[in-house]
Amino acid sequence: MANVVVVGSQWGDEGKGKIVDWLSERADVVVRFQGGHNAGHTLVIDGKVYKLSLLPSGVVRPGKLAVIGNGVVIDPWALLSEIENVQTQGVEITHDNLRIAENATLILPLHRELDNLREKAANKGDKIGTTGRGIGPAYEDKVGRRAIRVQDLRNLKSLEGKVDRILTHHNALRRGLGEPEIKAEEVFAELAEVAPKILPYMDTVWDLLDKKRKAGKRILFEGAQGALLDIDHGTYPFVTSSNTVAAQAATGSGVGPSAVGYVLGITKAYTTRVGMGPFPTELEDEVGQRLGERGHEFGTVTGRKRRCGWFDACLVRQTLKVAGVTGIALTKLDVLDGFEELKVCTGYMLDGEEIDHLPAGAGAQGRVEPIYETLEGWSESTAGARSWADLPAQAIKYVRRVEELIESPVALLSTSPERDDTILVHDPFED
Repeated sequence: MANVVVVGSQWGDEGKGKIVDWLSERADVVVRFQGGHNAGHTLVIDGKVYKLSLLPSGVVRPGKLAVIGNGVVIDPWALLSEIENVQTQGVEITHDNLRIAENATLILPLHRELDNLREKAANKGDKIGTTGRGIGPAYEDKVGRRAIRVQDLRNLKSLEGKVDRILTHHNALRRGLGEPEIKAEEVFAELAEVAPKILPYMDTVWDLLDKKRKAGKRILFEGAQGALLDIDHGTYPFVTSSNTVAAQAATGSGVGPSAVGYVLGITKAYTTRVGMGPFPTELEDEVGQRLGERGHEFGTVTGRKRRCGWFDACLVRQTLKVAGVTGIALTKLDVLDGFEELKVCTGYMLDGEEIDHLPAGAGAQGRVEPIYETLEGWSESTAGARSWADLPAQAIKYVRRVEELIESPVALLSTSPERDDTILVHDPFED
């Protein structure tokens, strides 16, 4: 039996929540390994809708252990609010079903403030489109070796010096931005107040996961966002502040690469992105509007409207290789119902030359022009299909052509937000 890593193969919002929930029923442990509360999953279980950001999807299922790994940056106040919201929906959250890595970095209010101050001060062309939740500044402090981590909350006496150290950096930035300095006693008081609420969930996660592996437990590693937002491999600088590819599952949870197993890339049957940055197949016309309306393309966390476009096989082929994807889960096929014809991007033209990948430079990324292949659409509905026999012939042809172009097989096919509306081709846990 393989452990499974779930990652997005586009710019996020590919429908990971449903797939992770579908897989979590087969898993014993579900681990978040990167990102923060700037990304979210929407789960629909027995008609009840759960909107999660920091909590791993498995937390809503009885008997599953949810783990927040060291690669995640945690806003303790946002986490406690999310726990409270889920509890009002009848889900009990205790040390028995939620653990937080002791070496995970904390997001503080000063990180949120800096995030918004920078975005506000940036010129229009330089804005990243951040969610303003402090994710980037927290990762900066982690790399700068001045971050406050979960385990630091255990010893309030030593915490004072750590608060002074982080404020030496942040108050210098605030002075440069014309903002008042933050007082150390205010930050200390905030952390002292939240500490007893967070510490009950703290654990040595790398050791916990090692023991679970040796006991033969199935582990599901749950990624946030998508590979095109990876800090190294995405559309830099319009990316998130963490590595979102599958390799981060090992680093961000404290297990070795051999523990990762099957990598499932969640792939939307068309393309969307939120925020700023290049988007070769974006449709700023009635077709893009139709895709957005049919797909209910609004962010789970921010509510922001997503930009929509045709499926970009060139991009997905690239991200599947970078992310080490074994097979994909193709989602939202039903959104394409009723289109007379569909277009798929197979490559790009850049300055008069045909290329087969997205270049690394932001300038070149903004200049590429998609090369399209046109496919026949279908008038029948695919919504709710649970077998290949339920699909129109042209829909099957579309899926098969996507497989050819991205050079990867479809392991699962999702035809609605409902978890049971899924066609299983290959169970990743049985790899």
